[in-house]
Amino acid sequence: MHPRPALTDYAPPFHKYIELVPAGDVIENLAGQLPETKALLAKVSEEDAGFRYAEGKWSIRQVLGHVIDTERVFAYRVLRIGRNDPTPLAGFDENLLAKYAPYDHIPLFEALREFEAVRASTLFLLRGLPPEAWERSGTSDGHFLTMRAMAFAIAGHELHHREILRTRYLPGIG
Repeated sequence: MHPRPALTDYAPPFHKYIELVPAGDVIENLAGQLPETKALLAKVSEEDAGFRYAEGKWSIRQVLGHVIDTERVFAYRVLRIGRNDPTPLAGFDENLLAKYAPYDHIPLFEALREFEAVRASTLFLLRGLPPEAWERSGTSDGHFLTMRAMAFAIAGHELHHREILRTRYLPGIG
């Protein structure tokens, strides 16, 4: 069981994600999220996967791609901090990643398969870390954070975007 990170374990930008994670073990929460996200997106046809709820917003495919890319970045932070690498980590530009990502041009089912693979990799990483790794800390984009906070941020980031899909995208299709 990995307790929720304290407010002092991360910078304010991560709070909106971490607070969304329900009580319980974060690894089990992460494992349980995948079927829920897949069930939500099963309602979306390939045609509707290109839907944008407003001008300049990402498509449904791009939102899923953003979740995938962000999980990769956050898991890399988990890896580096969990393995006690003190090197400060850089931030990333989510809009730049989205601009050059292929997600708006590949079938939604392929993006979902990729998400499954990324989540499986994240779970292997987290399950393989020793207890002391969960207490390690580092910096990313100039902000202090613990490895535990990054694990919770992965879970909360998906929950945040699942809710956006549910409330802003899915009512506009079908």
